[in-house]
Amino acid sequence: MRVCFWYFLCKNSMTTLKGKPLMPAITLTPAHFHSRQKGTLPDLLGVEVLAVEADSIHARLTIKPHHLAPNGYLHAASVVMLADTCCGYGCIAHLPEGAKGFTTIELKSNHLGTARDGMIECRATPVHLGRTTQVWDATVTAAGKTIALFRCTQMVLWPR
Repeated sequence: MRVCFWYFLCKNSMTTLKGKPLMPAITLTPAHFHSRQKGTLPDLLGVEVLAVEADSIHARLTIKPHHLAPNGYLHAASVVMLADTCCGYGCIAHLPEGAKGFTTIELKSNHLGTARDGMIECRATPVHLGRTTQVWDATVTAAGKTIALFRCTQMVLWPR
């Protein structure tokens, strides 16, 4: 799925967030993020971006033995990595024009359940898209059940 996001101009495209128009944008796809993550933690742990939409990023992870804690259940760090990756990709897709990147400055997670096998999925949505910070919420599910709620704040980085 292709969707427009704002940080470079793209003629004849305008997206909205919570009813407010956003600036014109470039088109980013799951393939863009798969290519960008090669050789990094999300790639090594198997994050698969499923959809890049105007108001969310959707990704999943197939649970493998290296995602588990010694007790045989999904390690909390695996869940946080998926949620933080989704929120980070959302931030990348919504960087203001001229920004050079971002860094996560705060994150919080509430773990409500766990899994041992199958897949976990995450959907991240923006709460605040500012010029200096962005705030994103993410929900992680396993077999349709919410297993974690996540919120992070990113600082937008500008050239010096």
